Amino acid sequence: LVFCSQGEWVWVDSDIGVPIGARVKETPSGRRFLVNDEGKEESLSPELEASVKIMHPTSVEGVDDMIKLGDMTEAGILRNLLLRHKQGLIYTYIGSVLVAVNPYQDYPMYSGDQLYQGRKLGELPPHIFAIAESCYTNMMRHHKNQCCIISGESGAGKTESTKLILQYFAAVSGGLSKQEIEHQILESNPILEAFGNAKTIRNDNSSRFGKYLEIFFNKDGVIEGARVEQYLLEKSRVCHQASEERNYHMLYCMLAGITAEEKRTLSLGDAKEYTFLSKGNCIVCDGRDDAKDYQRVLSAMKTLTFSESQCQEILKLLATILHLGNICFEANTQNNLETSDVSKTVHFNMAASLLEVNKSSLGTSLTHRSFRTNRESVTKPLSSEQASDCRDAFVKAIYNKLFIWIVGKINSIIYQRLIKNPKTSFLSIGLLDIFGFENFISNSFEQLCINFANEKLQQFFVGHIFKLEQKEYLKEDIVWKNIKFSDNQNILDLLAGKPCNLLALIDEESHFPKGSDVTMLNKMNKQHKKNKTYIASRSEHDTYFGIHHFAGVVYYDSKGFLEKNRDGISSDIIKMVEMSKNKLLRQIFENELSTNGLKAQGDNRKQVPTLSGQFRQSLDSLMKTLSACHPFFIRCFKPNNDKRSEVFDRELCMRQLRYSGMMDTIRIRRLGYPIRHTFAEFLKRYRVLLKTTDCNPKIVSLSNILTRYLYFNSSMTFGYFLLQVRGYRVRKDWKQKRGAVILLQAHTRGMLDRRVVGKMRKDVRAETGNTFINYILKRSITPEPEEEIIPLKSEPVEEIIPPVSISTTPSQSEEDDDEFDDETEEFSFYKFSILHFQGSATHTHISKRLQQSLLHHDDEGDAACVSVNWIILRYMADLPEPKSADATSLASSTISRNVPNRRGRRLSNLVGLDQVTKYPYCSCHLHQPEDLTEDEGVLIGEGPRLQRPLTPVEKLNIIIGYALSRPNIRDEIYCQICKQLVRNNNRNSRMLGWTLLSICLGMFPPTDLFMKYLENFVRKGPNGYGTYCTERLRRINANGERKELPCWEELKAAKSKEPIEVSVTLMDDRTISLNIDSASTSAEVCQALATKIDLRDTYGFSLYISLYDKMWSLGSCGNHVLDAVSQCEQEMTRQGKQEKDTPWKLSIRKELFRPWHDCSKDSISTDLIYRQVIKGIKSGDYTSEKEDEYVHMAAQHYYIQFGSAFNKDNVQKVVDECIATQLIESKSMSKWIQLISTAVLQGPYANGNQRKESVKAELVDNAQQKWPLFFSKFYDVTMTSGPPLPKSRFFVAVNWSGVLFMDGRDKKLLDLPYIEIKEVESYLSAQSVTMDTVRGEFVLASEEAADMAALIDEHLEGLRQYSVYAMAKQDVSKPEDSTFLVFKRGDLLLVERDEHSTNDSWVRATNQRTSNSGTVDKDTVKFLPTLSRPTEDILVVTFMCHTLWVTYDTLCVVLNYRTENETLAPLSLKEFKNVHNVPFSPCHRLAGKDGSRPGPARGFGREKLWIHSREPLKQPLMKSLANNSELSSRACNYMGDYPIKHARSPMELTDQIFGPATQHEVLQDEIYCQIMRQMTGNQSSQHVQSSLMWLITGLFPPSPGLMGHAQRFLETRPRNQLSNGCLQRLLAMRRKCPPHMVEVDAIQQNSAQIFHKIHFPNDSDDIFEVTSTTTNKDLCHGVASQLKLNSADGYGLYLKTPNKVTSLDEELYFFDSLRIVMTHDLCCAAKQEMPKYLRGYHNCSREDMITLGGLLFRVEVDSDRSQFVMIPRMLRQLVPADQIKSMSPEEWKKHIISSYNKQSGITVQEAKIAFLKAISTWPTFGCAFFEVKQSCEPSYPSTFLIAISKQGVSFIDPQTKELLVMHKFKNISEYYSKGSRFQMTVGTVMKNDFICETSQVRARLLISVLAKYFWEKKPIHIIL
Repeated sequence: LVFCSQGEWVWVDSDIGVPIGARVKETPSGRRFLVNDEGKEESLSPELEASVKIMHPTSVEGVDDMIKLGDMTEAGILRNLLLRHKQGLIYTYIGSVLVAVNPYQDYPMYSGDQLYQGRKLGELPPHIFAIAESCYTNMMRHHKNQCCIISGESGAGKTESTKLILQYFAAVSGGLSKQEIEHQILESNPILEAFGNAKTIRNDNSSRFGKYLEIFFNKDGVIEGARVEQYLLEKSRVCHQASEERNYHMLYCMLAGITAEEKRTLSLGDAKEYTFLSKGNCIVCDGRDDAKDYQRVLSAMKTLTFSESQCQEILKLLATILHLGNICFEANTQNNLETSDVSKTVHFNMAASLLEVNKSSLGTSLTHRSFRTNRESVTKPLSSEQASDCRDAFVKAIYNKLFIWIVGKINSIIYQRLIKNPKTSFLSIGLLDIFGFENFISNSFEQLCINFANEKLQQFFVGHIFKLEQKEYLKEDIVWKNIKFSDNQNILDLLAGKPCNLLALIDEESHFPKGSDVTMLNKMNKQHKKNKTYIASRSEHDTYFGIHHFAGVVYYDSKGFLEKNRDGISSDIIKMVEMSKNKLLRQIFENELSTNGLKAQGDNRKQVPTLSGQFRQSLDSLMKTLSACHPFFIRCFKPNNDKRSEVFDRELCMRQLRYSGMMDTIRIRRLGYPIRHTFAEFLKRYRVLLKTTDCNPKIVSLSNILTRYLYFNSSMTFGYFLLQVRGYRVRKDWKQKRGAVILLQAHTRGMLDRRVVGKMRKDVRAETGNTFINYILKRSITPEPEEEIIPLKSEPVEEIIPPVSISTTPSQSEEDDDEFDDETEEFSFYKFSILHFQGSATHTHISKRLQQSLLHHDDEGDAACVSVNWIILRYMADLPEPKSADATSLASSTISRNVPNRRGRRLSNLVGLDQVTKYPYCSCHLHQPEDLTEDEGVLIGEGPRLQRPLTPVEKLNIIIGYALSRPNIRDEIYCQICKQLVRNNNRNSRMLGWTLLSICLGMFPPTDLFMKYLENFVRKGPNGYGTYCTERLRRINANGERKELPCWEELKAAKSKEPIEVSVTLMDDRTISLNIDSASTSAEVCQALATKIDLRDTYGFSLYISLYDKMWSLGSCGNHVLDAVSQCEQEMTRQGKQEKDTPWKLSIRKELFRPWHDCSKDSISTDLIYRQVIKGIKSGDYTSEKEDEYVHMAAQHYYIQFGSAFNKDNVQKVVDECIATQLIESKSMSKWIQLISTAVLQGPYANGNQRKESVKAELVDNAQQKWPLFFSKFYDVTMTSGPPLPKSRFFVAVNWSGVLFMDGRDKKLLDLPYIEIKEVESYLSAQSVTMDTVRGEFVLASEEAADMAALIDEHLEGLRQYSVYAMAKQDVSKPEDSTFLVFKRGDLLLVERDEHSTNDSWVRATNQRTSNSGTVDKDTVKFLPTLSRPTEDILVVTFMCHTLWVTYDTLCVVLNYRTENETLAPLSLKEFKNVHNVPFSPCHRLAGKDGSRPGPARGFGREKLWIHSREPLKQPLMKSLANNSELSSRACNYMGDYPIKHARSPMELTDQIFGPATQHEVLQDEIYCQIMRQMTGNQSSQHVQSSLMWLITGLFPPSPGLMGHAQRFLETRPRNQLSNGCLQRLLAMRRKCPPHMVEVDAIQQNSAQIFHKIHFPNDSDDIFEVTSTTTNKDLCHGVASQLKLNSADGYGLYLKTPNKVTSLDEELYFFDSLRIVMTHDLCCAAKQEMPKYLRGYHNCSREDMITLGGLLFRVEVDSDRSQFVMIPRMLRQLVPADQIKSMSPEEWKKHIISSYNKQSGITVQEAKIAFLKAISTWPTFGCAFFEVKQSCEPSYPSTFLIAISKQGVSFIDPQTKELLVMHKFKNISEYYSKGSRFQMTVGTVMKNDFICETSQVRARLLISVLAKYFWEKKPIHIIL
């Protein structure tokens, strides 16, 4: 007996023969009724209740794999598909078979192809991409060909499924390849669809041919080619279409897409004018744009290299078909015979013209038929009906053969690469998209062939799924019941299997000259009338026969069978074609023409193959191919016949379900065992469950393990063991259910007993009336139930905090006395409102928006406060969501178009405000407009994004985003929330308010003003919120505000008010569970973890978070953990995924060592570091250049793991665990085993005397010493002042050894040991660190300046405390007490530290100079921050810098101290002056940092003039320049290593140094002298100065007076690598231009050789060496010599750029030629870029506009200063048009004159180049701009700019100049324009079209520019 309770789901009978689902409902009166899935109600009578069946829970909600269904019935499967269809889930699994239900609408679920890459089937929700990925993965893993068979009825979506799989393969392979073949394969689809698809009653894009696309891959998984096989094109459609159907798409596309000129040439009109296009009374197909499709087909043909002439020839044949269809035949009678004549119409004449045949020949071939008797050829006239049939046969032949030719052409392109290689060298995946079962009102021969093919495929499916399953189970001895499934072999026997089958009879009758459809049908009836599968005709006049197909009964009309099967055209037509001059026509009829010739010569009577014979042969080949592949199946379903979305026809789907074989598939796999393991795999997976460790298959044999531990014997099979496992699972499940029943019984009994006790108490009270008992009873009354908090759903993200409908009738408050109104409390919210609220605002709940903020704000915060108030009221359901039509439509369009934006975490996606600026950590920082409007209570500036309905998460993010970005309104937000909670009678609203308040308390604290009031308020929260919120407030106040919006885990935890549980992974692979909350920091997590695992030495361990393959440190500090989680979720959102699916992970690693780290203090710490090191070596993170170091560490690892006992297998394990894979591959496994075995057997650990812990500590110490950079903390800094470095922006790495300045990962700029650092200071206000070192004072700016300074200072102080080395600060003479030590200032003392000493002022030390020992006063010495003895050089430098305050550079000069073998040059400019009496400038001086003259350092000032300096020159060195102010200033533009404010490229610097000298010879000696001066005594930038010397010697020589000194200067520096080369380059050459970029780059890379590629006319090329002194003539002769030419005469060099080819003057130097051409191109480019700049296309600052205005003014007037007065009138030539009004004309004039004066001395040409260089750094530089209008994208402005550059196509807002979106060229699949319309398609898998309009000329220009950037590569070629 079934008892149905309220809300229960049951199965009830239906009129379609399959039960449907229904739910039980009960009225308040107790009446029960059923509401079924279709919404119909039915009373639940006792009789009905007895007949219903309870529904399994899996059928209630639905499952994604129907194997999991509990109701294994047709009804269960059908309802599962129905439920998923309603939810928009169109894909469902049945094991490995995919069911795809056609949604009949576009679905935004095909853009995430990368989601399924590398994922196994079933890991992610069902999707066609999962099947595609499985095909691809199986092929690559098992090296076996795969195939995917896509089946289903017409209109079920097979073609679209095929395209999606193909696009997935192209996308996956395209990521690995740069070939174009993927694009060509994809582009074959539009062509085949246009020519082979048509609109039918059931499908708007029905494939009327079968297609098998075989895609070939190489061993790397890259597509190498493909091949298309086509089957049985439906030729009859060309001439005849059923009602409401169309001809093939291409015919309509041609008429809609060709130009007017082409229409005139082909004499074509509209589609309705042609008989072949209008027979179905359907010209237009809704949802298709024939003109657009035509353009796409043309584009695809170009991609597949169809020539223009071929395209025109195809159009001619298509036009011929249309003209032939309009030909009429006039009936006549001649000699008692019916004859016909062709009506001589325009169509006839045009057809003959297009076919290029004589009209008479065409007319005769259509109206007569010739046949050959034994003696002669006879011609017979045809009747008008026969002539029409002849014409139709000709037309069908043309179209069919044209289609075959097009397929062959496509194959010749996409398969050509594979022809040269054997097919076996490639793997393939086949996609079969073939016609589904067809059963129309009238079915002909085509339907018979189509259904025959489907029968073969069905048998293949049945054989693969069922028979293989049975065979597998029999093999494993699994006891199971044989399942009878439908086998269609009898149908195949009838059609083509047994003798005298139907197709054989049709073929036989086709070969008889007198054979007819009637005789054929009679033979079939006679032969098969007793066959139950065959249905014979009912009478002699009945032309129909039927077949019981697998999919049902189909009746065929035999009329026309033989004619279609013969598939021939008359010999007269062939002769006419043979006389045609149309090349393509003759080409497509090539086989017939050759056959016809043979017949004419030898009367060959060999039978022509019939259509069914050809089809059977192709089908047999296809089945053979499929049988050799591993198949995947996709079953496509159509939910209804009307092509309507969201309509599910149960009866239709049930029929498809029965015919597809799904039921048996599910039943056998559900009853069977879909997961199968070999014994070895099973043991590997589950051996950890055994209670033994002796089960390693590598040591113990597999049979012994199975016999000993798993109790297997030789007769047992794996199937038997699976049955045992299944029994165990059933028993376990039964025990759990039994426990649950017992628990329920216990609670029920308790409830019943409590009721009895309650009744007894009532009786006692009634009888005695005892007051004491009454009091007890009052206290024992069940407490009021807690208010029910609205459940927070776990998915999707938007519904974690669900929306609540507004209750129009407030519920009575459950609080009789509102505790928040207590006026007596000191810190009540009521009192705060009296003191601080503005106007008449109260502290109680309101149901309308505030008109002003509650608190007073000095800034412009009122508007923001009112906006936040609106969102808070909507969040708490105190105000409804906006429902205006416009807003709703806007929101829906926005949301449906871009789901990630709707779910986006960035506040700019949620708030419709005009100005949004970046906030360092938070999602956004807002600037609000001031104005308010009373119109509908909406703020001006709030925009449509706030006026649309928002999800709860969006509203929450807006509220918190405002608070994080504007700290001054945080109290306001808290006050608004608290106000809405006081006297709020709506229970739902209150609970939402407390939820909101609790989340805010985890994000930001209030100010001190409101802190105590808020503490008092939240303490009184209901339902546990009091304690919860109080603790959150305390925590966020202690740990500080958050920087990011709340993450998904926080919102989920808001429901339970419980901590968030996270898992932290240790380096030993353990995971530790910890509880955290919103305020938890990385330091707290690290400490909690240390406590759990008993980690005592926690220093340097940091918390790390990882997302996919990226990992970054959170440190062990005040960084909020959940902020990092939120950032991970934002990255997922940016990728279009859900936050809840973010796979972030936490781990803990050793990040930093103390310099005095001691492994012996904590074994747990040492073990974790040891495991981290081993994993780092394996992963390749920790690398070494020495192989011995790997071997030594591996030997240590072996000893730690296995001891000293040698075992080769253990050695292999060690290799696997700690040798990187690439190292193993480069040096075989056996070699590594040999090396490590030797180290184990002969190394220091062979005797086994060491403790493993000590060896582990030794390994850790080695890693610390070897890889200090990998145990460092990094800071991104900018050096604002200090000694010169190659870069001012770099990373600072702080570790145990010192401080390193790093440029990237591997390049060290400076290494500062701690002993060289004097002092470190941090300035919080400036966020900078001042580091005083022996090399100078560095000022470094960084956001983490305080943390960096604290870390360095901690290491310095710690080293001083642990150090035993001290330096004497003063002399101590011989004391009276002999126990005191005598020393001199600067002596190194070795101190004896005594930890037990009670005297802190005195220590005992040994003087390292005298070796005497004694007591020392600590105040007289300075402890050095080092644990090892410093070198003598370091001691000297330290002594002089710390005690004498001498500069580092002075020390280098005096003491000859250099760190890397550098010495002071024995020859300097001083000798040059003394020997040659050179007139150096007498007033020469160096400028200090403040412009004043710096004082000399202890007598060394006289040497300053001749040696390197970091300060700029105020005067030139040469006196000859002193009186020339302009040249003098240019000479001082460059001076030494002075840090520059703005980063400049090396080319800019070399141009500034050498450019003026190439134009003014008097400057050349000055530059030589300056470079020699900077090379003298230079440590920090020696390479830079040497490089400059190298460059200048290749430009011009010094004067004769300086030449000899320059030579000796270089000769005295033999250690300088470039000196010898510079000496050789000191030639009498004169270059015209500064060094070329190639020269600068080469010397920067320490290369003195430069090679350039030369291209030759035969498309070959070679490289040749060029030097700074090479002329074009030298290079040309060198090329001729290398090519062994007799002479170079007549040959020359040409420079090819994208726009032109330039001849190079042979007398010029090669690099000068390149510079001259480049400069000319720059000037041309300046002319192109100036108009773009002046039109206001670029986004630039006011400072940029002023600078550029000065340059443009110089371009206009040169040096004519009298034109200053004209500047206001010239502003349109100087300033962007949209910025002219930003300042008054006089202000512009003032600023432009100032800029002009700063640029004095430059020429017009240099001004143009300077202009170009300035704008070249802008992201929009070089773009081609187009102003367009659009209306297809609501989020974009109606008018905006399209900018096309090498990077892609950008959309730019013309007002703000902000980038709206940028599409890279690889994401643009196609583009075209027509008239003023431009269209671009973006996307590889799911394509999105963007359409805009501009002028017709601009549209053509736009398409040409896009094509140029899309296809053109731009190398610079030197051509011989």
